[in-house]
Amino acid sequence: MQIRPVDVHDDTDFHAFFAVHEASQRFQRPFVAMWGEAEAAVALRRPDSAERAEAFVAVDGDTVVGTGFVEFPLLDNTDKVYFTVDVHPDHRRRGIGTALVDHVVDRAKNEDRSVLIGMSHYPTDADEDHPYRRFAASCGFDLANTELHRVVELPVSDATLRGWVDECAAHHEGYRIETYVDDLPEALLPSYVELKNQLAVDAPTGDLDFEEEALTVEGFLERSATLKEQGRTVYITLATVGDGDAAQAVAHSVIAVPADGVDEPHLHQWATLVRRGHRGHRLGLATKAANLRVVQRNHPERTLLHTSNSAMNGPMVAINERIGFRPVEVNAEFQRRLV
Repeated sequence: MQIRPVDVHDDTDFHAFFAVHEASQRFQRPFVAMWGEAEAAVALRRPDSAERAEAFVAVDGDTVVGTGFVEFPLLDNTDKVYFTVDVHPDHRRRGIGTALVDHVVDRAKNEDRSVLIGMSHYPTDADEDHPYRRFAASCGFDLANTELHRVVELPVSDATLRGWVDECAAHHEGYRIETYVDDLPEALLPSYVELKNQLAVDAPTGDLDFEEEALTVEGFLERSATLKEQGRTVYITLATVGDGDAAQAVAHSVIAVPADGVDEPHLHQWATLVRRGHRGHRLGLATKAANLRVVQRNHPERTLLHTSNSAMNGPMVAINERIGFRPVEVNAEFQRRLV
């Protein structure tokens, strides 16, 4: 067996990589929602000024039996490497996963990175004896953070959502709430990017220690262009204060919709965040409910909305439970520090 890089610009090589990655990710996960192959290819082929990604495979003869990819942040948290490794369900318990992790460790050392953070998923009732947890421990990783992957069946009653919007309105006089599709007004971009950068330090992350992200407006526009090339439609509901070019983004909620025919019937609820100093005005529920109203109206074929958040994030858990989200699996992050 050997581990080699993937030529992400070669369709045949990329297809072999993605097929094994997908088979592993879907194994025993009835609620998995993931990129389609074309979406993943775009993500790995387009340059990103904020991070560098690499894909690799484990090959036994001519057969790809395992995959992995690593992400190296370039602007912030530059001591870290984020990674995922997958082994095809038919080829597990042969040391392939360990070899893939060893490859990640070597790449981290070569790049002078000292913190490795890997993601895995397992049922909500799993304990320390679950195979994925035992594997992580055997490779020197500690369970550092857990979030609950939650889903809600759609549609949520429009009257219910409208009622929440109206209920919240009494608490945020002076704020304006508006939904945008894909693109934001240029004047709002600096404050919006600043708001997004806050997430890494405001969201509960267990034993993981992050510094505030340093994404720039240019970097945000790069990522928006990537999403458009993937065929995703992104709905952003913003709460702002101020008028005209002086307006500032202080809260947001984001839902991503894959291209028609991709990963149906799933939708992806991304971050909902309220800027420090503007909390207590029910802007979280207000932006989330307003955003979902628009998405449901425009995409009635999408009937399952996914999100993930820490059980320690009480305000967001309360909002999600009110909307009807229920937990279906654990998203776990494992950490290893290199010395």
